[in-house]
Amino acid sequence: MHLNSEEKVEIFEKYGKGKTDTGSPEAQIALFSVRIAHLTQHMKSNHKDHSTERALKMLVGKRRRLLDYLMRKDINRYRAIIAQKELGIRK
Repeated sequence: MHLNSEEKVEIFEKYGKGKTDTGSPEAQIALFSVRIAHLTQHMKSNHKDHSTERALKMLVGKRRRLLDYLMRKDINRYRAIIAQKELGIRK
């Protein structure tokens, strides 16, 4: 799955500070979450795809590190991103 530009802009508008905000932790976490959800669905039907499994694990690690960073820097922003159930993040 490759997200096209319009889908990415929608994600950045919804979770970031604007449609050009691609660098904030919230926007990156949201983008990673969409990609993780897609790769998880792919892995359910293709359980022997080891390269995708590795990519999925790396994405989960990146998202976890961003969440840890956000928790250290601003706990209120962290709680706000965790509270959004459509991202599927649990803590």
